Formats: sequence, structure tokens, C-alpha cells
Amino acid sequence: MIVVDSSVWIDYFNGNNTYETDTLDNLLGSQEVATGDLIVLEVLRGFSSDKDFQLAKSHLTSLVQCNMLNPELALKATEHYRKLRKKGITVRKTADIIIATFCLESGHPLLFSDRDFKPFVDYLGLRSVVSKT
Repeated sequence: MIVVDSSVWIDYFNGNNTYETDTLDNLLGSQEVATGDLIVLEVLRGFSSDKDFQLAKSHLTSLVQCNMLNPELALKATEHYRKLRKKGITVRKTADIIIATFCLESGHPLLFSDRDFKPFVDYLGLRSVVSKT
């Protein structure tokens, strides 16, 4: 199962062609693609058109839905954040810390384009779906 971050979904629904959206397009229908409660919130909150909102909502809710936070994961996310801070790295968004921790703890790779996930790959072992050189 592959988790897709909001950074990719937002580009995908906006029609932006990127390496990550092309990867997502290839994954849909060929692999199990998952999303999470936080990701759904991040993506759907940005729609101004009711029609586009309903279409995106339909697509996202048809996927495997993951609850990305519980008391144990909250503590683990805190530990991950602190490890990165000790290396001089500040992750900008709490939601990204939660998403990365969920993927680390569940062993699921993450498809993302948001730079906040790179330290999780480099220092904590998060598996990225794509590897850019």
C-alpha cells in the first residue's frame, strides 16, 4: 500500500503535470493507493467550487482511508521531530510530521513532493515512492 501526500493530490487535482503526479497516475488502478484523514482534510479544504470539491471527495474517499494519529503515534511523532531538531532541521508543518510518522511506523512508502518529508527519508528511514537524483 502506498500513501499519497496532499502535496501530490493538490497538484493532481489542479492539473499540474509533475513527476509525482505522473507517478500517481500510473499507480492508480495498478497498486493499492491510500490516503489519510489529515491528507483528505488538507486537500479538500482548498476547493472553492462545489463541483470540484464533490469530485475530489468522491475520488479520495474511494481509496483506503487511514487514521494517522493516536496517542502512541503522537509520542512517536514528537520523538521524530526532536531527533530532526537536534540535527538543526525544523519541519514546518505538524501535519507532515504526523503523516511521515504514520508511514514510518506502518512501513508504507510515501509519494510526496513537499520538501518537509526529505529529512524523514534522509535521517529516519521514511521510504519514498520516487527517488530523485
